[in-house]
Amino acid sequence: MMENLLRDRDLPELSREEFARYSRHLLLPEIGAEGQKRLKAARVLLVGTGGLGAPLALYLAAAGVGTLGLVDFDFVEESNLQRQVIHGSRDVGRPKVASARDRIRDINPGINVVTHNTRLSSANALEIIAKYDLVADGTDNYQTRYLVNDACVLLGKPNIYGSVFQFEGQASVFYAQEGPCYRCLYPEPPPPGLVPSCAEGGVMGVLPGMVGIIQAGEAIKLLVGSTEYARSPARTLIGRLLLFDSWKMEFRELLLDKDPLCPVCGENPSIRELVDYEQFCGLKQQEEAEEPVESIGARELKAWLDREEPVQIIDIREPHERAILKFPRSKYIPLGQMARRSDEFDPAVAAVFVCKIGQRSIFAIRALREAGYRGRLLNLRDGVNGWAKEVDTTLPVY
Repeated sequence: MMENLLRDRDLPELSREEFARYSRHLLLPEIGAEGQKRLKAARVLLVGTGGLGAPLALYLAAAGVGTLGLVDFDFVEESNLQRQVIHGSRDVGRPKVASARDRIRDINPGINVVTHNTRLSSANALEIIAKYDLVADGTDNYQTRYLVNDACVLLGKPNIYGSVFQFEGQASVFYAQEGPCYRCLYPEPPPPGLVPSCAEGGVMGVLPGMVGIIQAGEAIKLLVGSTEYARSPARTLIGRLLLFDSWKMEFRELLLDKDPLCPVCGENPSIRELVDYEQFCGLKQQEEAEEPVESIGARELKAWLDREEPVQIIDIREPHERAILKFPRSKYIPLGQMARRSDEFDPAVAAVFVCKIGQRSIFAIRALREAGYRGRLLNLRDGVNGWAKEVDTTLPVY
């Protein structure tokens, strides 16, 4: 199947050192010397070098993929180290692509690493992706997933998809030439804010490793294709969605069909170029349509408390989060109970809403407004993490 991807390319020879390094691959009839040469000739782009990108990069480098491209614009943070195993403590503060590049070269100095220290966008996606044979998507937001999908469909590239949240993961291969694309599965993104990010909802540290390794396995099978000595053809995740619950240790599988009405890969596609994915995912409309929320910084709130100004502090975090740290002078009201408990607020006194990073608290304020509450409502900017960084550094940042 995927042998056609590399059929017009001259396959490189393997050196004596590579025969030794990849000997366990060479002993597999499904890979062998021919398959290993294909891996050496291959060019794979990893979009994201975080939780999913880390195992992808580590195992594809170890497998001998000749060129690995890394796209990321972020910097290594301490909270990344619980799951993004390609980075270490000494890398905190460094660009992720630089940290990942160094680790990849340590694993396998014989491969080429190309870094793209930039945000993938409609302006650069086609130019970047066109240079690679396939893409492995390790992103954590919908606008980039749709961008990667559409770019891969337009360029005829396979897109190896993975996603994780809390204890659950998904994996598939979207390749419009042989099966459905991401839009066939998810025609429309969810409303903004409906699905919390891992930064808000959490993720078990090993889960991205499990899903990322599945993605790496799919990449290897696709690149190797079928060989003369293979005992059986490889089965990929094209047309299949693998669902994994790591807490229950359960796997499920859904069969996916190509949607003939899909706007990008269907019979009469309407999308023939990349679009504005921030707008498509409703992020711009949300900003324009909704009334802005007044915010307050941690230091300013501390000054209010020091002056003993009247203020209501509402902590909307989950009970297990509040067990990590207690916020001073706060009252606990869960987000889901906000509207029906509006009578517990004093409209004459400003209310400051607190969550982990200052995002869920915005939804709490909007819920109160929709319920008809007219008092002054403020969002603690950067949440309790901002308080721990700027005011009370003895508290943990989580």
